[in-house]
Amino acid sequence: MWLKKRRLSTLIELKNIQAAAKKLKGVVEKTPLLKNLNLSERYEADILLKREDLQVVRSYKIRGAYNKIASLEKSEIANGVVCASAGNHAQGVAYACRLLNIKGVIFMPTPTPKQKVKQVKNFGKEHIEIILIGDTFDQAAKEAAAYSKKNNASIIHPFDDLKVMEGQGTVGLEILEDCQKTIDYLIVPIGGGGLASGVGTYFKQISPFTTIIGVEPQGAPSMKASLDANEVVTLPSIDKFVDGAAVQRVGDKTFEICKQKIDRVITVPEGEVCTNILQLYNEDAIVVEPAGALAITALNKLKEEIKGKRVVCIVSGGNNDIIRTAEIKERSMLYEGLKHYFLINFPQRAGALREFLAEVLSPTDDIAHFEYSKKNSRERAPAIIGIELSKPSDFVSLIERMENKNIKYEHLNNKPELFHYLI
Repeated sequence: MWLKKRRLSTLIELKNIQAAAKKLKGVVEKTPLLKNLNLSERYEADILLKREDLQVVRSYKIRGAYNKIASLEKSEIANGVVCASAGNHAQGVAYACRLLNIKGVIFMPTPTPKQKVKQVKNFGKEHIEIILIGDTFDQAAKEAAAYSKKNNASIIHPFDDLKVMEGQGTVGLEILEDCQKTIDYLIVPIGGGGLASGVGTYFKQISPFTTIIGVEPQGAPSMKASLDANEVVTLPSIDKFVDGAAVQRVGDKTFEICKQKIDRVITVPEGEVCTNILQLYNEDAIVVEPAGALAITALNKLKEEIKGKRVVCIVSGGNNDIIRTAEIKERSMLYEGLKHYFLINFPQRAGALREFLAEVLSPTDDIAHFEYSKKNSRERAPAIIGIELSKPSDFVSLIERMENKNIKYEHLNNKPELFHYLI
């Protein structure tokens, strides 16, 4: 076991990340490392953002994809390449295929946002073919592996490949080139673990005193679950909302490397991620995708620990589909306690609904959703009502007024089995 750990700890070498940086010169943008004044004031720390959302394909994924494909022998690309991706890796592979004049087949989960599918087509042009299949990345990955075996095409894994990790490691190289002062904390988003493995390896050799914290969405904590179990585990189900970081199983290689290079992994709620997406847009005009907001969302959980420290957050991507804005707002409001859904049985008499509106709702409450749970016999059916509040503390007084009026209700927010069925 010791020999295995020793061998794995040296899989990514510093010189290989440096070589990848040279290979990527002229292909990727050297994205800026910028101080964010709003976040710095909010958390009483020096908060710097590594803006990979400004990358040529709006995420860091082009680094690993290009480094891997450009490293293949001619015989290995004779039948093209194939990959599976929820979007960002697909864009990186597509763009690399176009630059290197290579055929690529890209398998993407069916729920992938249309904006990402369109971008993949734009970056790859006639060099790539897109196949939408399965509900998750893991299902798409199985199809990509089967295609690779059948057609003898080289598979470009999104994270569990050394060349991919070395390419992602150039993010860390750039951070340390641009920040000559001590970096106390580096916060990096984790999906499959490729970015964390590459950047973590580089930092532990060049800036060993930096504390490296990985961040996963609460609904897809595959790396944390694996580290807690001390072995790679496959999650039975995941929340796919943070699509750029939602995998059921991390890589075998990335697990071993993250175990040694990442100091700890924390999780953040998807609703809080949404709140940060909206804040970044409204306060700083920064457009990020859910995975791109993970590192910044972690600041709230670490706020006491990072006071007075210099913290770098990697903003991993900005491929957000505007169509998702309504869902992002909804999730944010639910998390912040500003929106509540109820199943309400109104008294069977005339004027009951009008009385509810006039005497139960306050002037600052707003009905954002209303429907009867049955199409027929509406006068006898309970109604599903969504109420938006101006501040979370208004919830207590709302409940008091409902009970004083003897309103029979069921609060749905904390009952997922009913909430997802009815709303």
